[in-house]
Amino acid sequence: MNKLPVVGITMGDPAGNGPEITIKALCHADIYERCRPIVVGDAKILEQACVFVHRPDIRIHRCEKVSDALFEFGTVDVLHMDLIEDVKSFEIGKVSVEGGNAAFQSVREVIRLAMAGEVDATVTNALNKEALNKALAYYNGEKSDGHTHFDGHTEIYATYTGTKKYAMMLAHHDLRVIHVSTHVSLLEACRRVKKDRVLEVIRLGNQACRDFGIESPKVAVAGLNPHCGENGLFGTEEFEEITPAIEAARKEGINAIGPIPPDTVFPEALGGWYDIVVCMYHDQGHIPLKTVGFVYDRDKGAWKAVEGVNITLGLPIIRTSVDHGTGFALAGKGTSSELSLVNAIDYALRMAAGRAK
Repeated sequence: MNKLPVVGITMGDPAGNGPEITIKALCHADIYERCRPIVVGDAKILEQACVFVHRPDIRIHRCEKVSDALFEFGTVDVLHMDLIEDVKSFEIGKVSVEGGNAAFQSVREVIRLAMAGEVDATVTNALNKEALNKALAYYNGEKSDGHTHFDGHTEIYATYTGTKKYAMMLAHHDLRVIHVSTHVSLLEACRRVKKDRVLEVIRLGNQACRDFGIESPKVAVAGLNPHCGENGLFGTEEFEEITPAIEAARKEGINAIGPIPPDTVFPEALGGWYDIVVCMYHDQGHIPLKTVGFVYDRDKGAWKAVEGVNITLGLPIIRTSVDHGTGFALAGKGTSSELSLVNAIDYALRMAAGRAK
């Protein structure tokens, strides 16, 4: 019996580059040596993607259920949901209700499969938030179980897994960041820096590192204010909320360090001082991660690398994702890098192995 974990991969918004990078990623033979991948979405879109990336040799195998999959290199198994009515008339690179609905249905299905134990981990390609919410509003509950708005993947996963305590983590090789808040205004993000939430995120980050095989994680906790507030001169959140959370974590046996000034913690993390950095808001973690993960070659006028992995922690199932958008401007050109998706699959497998111990 094949013991390799089954990984469900969503195609993302079909108007974006998700289908293309999925095909390119599954052209890496070593992936099939480590897992059994199955794409969740529309087989017609994946067939089109094979044309875009100039891989007519790749066979798309339509499946009605996971057990139909062949899991053979050179064949891409697709749990076909027939989401796009007419691929020839469907517009690539544009926001649409049909595209948003297709992305949403793919995500909801892969969550169902994971919760039912039919796949061991889930990996998501990017969806477009505008298209997603236009689709939810358009169907007004008909195809969205009554939901008319989601901020993104993380909230969809939390809703359909019944998860209340969760956090977003980003990773680029050994640089890892986890967020106290994400998709809220900066003003609201500051309001959300509270002891209980900071402690919750420290715990999630510590456990994630253990899942990745790090026995004694070093958890750095960034401050909110410049210079960590300079003892109240620039703000009081550090000594009122963040430091008490760190002290509570230490009492639980977690090696939490900080608060550390935000402008120095990331160079130190890159130097190997810490295994993960707890960030107080979205951009505090996203900007340094994407600065090292997204590399543009100015001489060639092209992206040299678009890497990074997005991981939702606190869920009962495994979810990793590419750390970039839908790439509408690149869709259909076949030039998008698949490295972020390859890395996301790798992280999903590392988490699956950690949970299996």
